[in-house]
Amino acid sequence: QVQLVESGGGLVQAGGSLRLSCTFSGRTFSSYAMGWFRQGPGEERNFVGVISGSGGTRSYADSVKGRFTISRDNVKNTMYLQMNSLKPEDTAVYYCAAGRWGSKDADFSSWGQGTQVIVSS
Repeated sequence: QVQLVESGGGLVQAGGSLRLSCTFSGRTFSSYAMGWFRQGPGEERNFVGVISGSGGTRSYADSVKGRFTISRDNVKNTMYLQMNSLKPEDTAVYYCAAGRWGSKDADFSSWGQGTQVIVSS
């Protein structure tokens, strides 16, 4: 059974940077596409980005394109989300997910517990 644990959330000022990590266990990490989603206050959970099992292909939501970068280390079984030029509207609980390539909740079968990111203006 896949288990995912996010870390790295916190409070940051607008314009700052933060790196989230997602540690994977229970199956073969490289067999899974990995995604990041976020849920802001009073909002539905939304797609942030996805990375293929090999790490060679990535896709991002328009709202984060050019500011956020997803990467993965298939030796350390860890995925990362580097967030730069953060804006108050990036405030959300960030979730990592494991599954197949896609941008919808249904594409991912396993989810972490989430980590809170707060961007102050």
